[in-house]
Amino acid sequence: MQNHESGWSRTKTRRITLLIVLFILAGSSIVLSLMFGAVKVGFSEVTSIVTGNHQAPSHSIIWNIRLPRVLIAGLVGMGMALSGTILQGVLRNPMADPHVIGVSSGAGLMGVGIILVYPEHREWLVPAAFVGAVSAGTMIYRLAWKNGVSSVRLILAGVAVSAFLNSGISGLLTFYSDRVEGALSFMVGSLSAKSWPDVQQLFPYTVIGAVIALLSGRWLNVLLLGDGIAKSLGLRVEGLRLFMISLASVLAASAVSVVGLLGFVGLIVPHLTRILVGNNYRIVLPCAALIGIIVLETADLLSRMIFAPVELPVGIVMGIMGAPIFLYLLRSKRTMS
Repeated sequence: MQNHESGWSRTKTRRITLLIVLFILAGSSIVLSLMFGAVKVGFSEVTSIVTGNHQAPSHSIIWNIRLPRVLIAGLVGMGMALSGTILQGVLRNPMADPHVIGVSSGAGLMGVGIILVYPEHREWLVPAAFVGAVSAGTMIYRLAWKNGVSSVRLILAGVAVSAFLNSGISGLLTFYSDRVEGALSFMVGSLSAKSWPDVQQLFPYTVIGAVIALLSGRWLNVLLLGDGIAKSLGLRVEGLRLFMISLASVLAASAVSVVGLLGFVGLIVPHLTRILVGNNYRIVLPCAALIGIIVLETADLLSRMIFAPVELPVGIVMGIMGAPIFLYLLRSKRTMS
C-alpha cells in the first residue's frame, strides 16, 4: 500500500512539473513571437508596451500588429489541439482530427462561401463557419449510425463527406475566380493581417469551449473503457459522444473561421501529448492545450523569420513541420495506440 501511494505521489508530482514546464514554454513562445519579426524589439520594451507604455518607439508594431496576431495564434493552437484530442478520445481512433472527419471542411465551405459570395459581410464568418462545422459533424454522425456508431464508420463517413465538401469549395473557387485572391490565405491557413476584431471574434468561442473541454476529461476516460462499461456506469454514451463531437466542432470552427484551413495541429498534438503523459484525459487535455499553443506560436514565428521580411502563410510552415513529425509518430511504437 505504501509503495502504491508513493508511486501515485511521484506520478502526480511528475504531471504537475510537466504542466509547469509546458506553461513556461508556452509563455516563452509568446514572448519570443512578440520580440522577433521583420523588426526586432527588446524584451524590456515589449514588457513596457504590454503593460501600458504608449510612448515606446515600437508601440504600434507590438500593440497593433504582433500582440493580436500572437493571441490569435495561441487561441487557435489551443482550440485545434483540444478539438483533435477530443475527437481521438471519443472515437478511440488515432487518425481522427477536425480535417479527417470533415468538420474543418464544413467550416471551410461556409467560410469560403462568405469570403467569395458575400465579401461585404465578413462579420458572418464565425457563425457561418460554426454552422458549417456542426452541420458537417451532424451529417457524418447520421451517416455513420447503424445500431450505434463505430469509430471506423465515422472516420470513413468523415472522409467521404470531407471530399464532397472540398468539391464544393473547388466549385466556389471556379465560379468566383475573379475573387479567388481573397480566399487563398483562408485555404492555406494564415495569421497575416489579423487584428483586435479577430481576437474579439475568436476569444469567447475558444475560451468557453476550452473550459468545457478541460472539465470533460473524466467523461473521456470513461468512454475509453468501451461503450458497455460506460453504459453500466450510467453514462448516456451516444448523447455524450454527440455532445463531445459538437464541442470539438465549435473549437475547430472558431479557429477555421479566423485563420482558415490550418492542418496538422489537431492531428499531431494529441499524439505528442500522449507520449508525454499517457492516456489519462484529465491531464492529456491541459497538456495538449499548452502544446498546441507552443506548436503554433513556433510555426508562426518561423513563418515570419525564414524569409524575412517576406512572410510565409503559417499553414505552409505547419505542413512542413507537421508532416515529418507525424511520419515519425506513425513509425513509433509508443503512439498510434
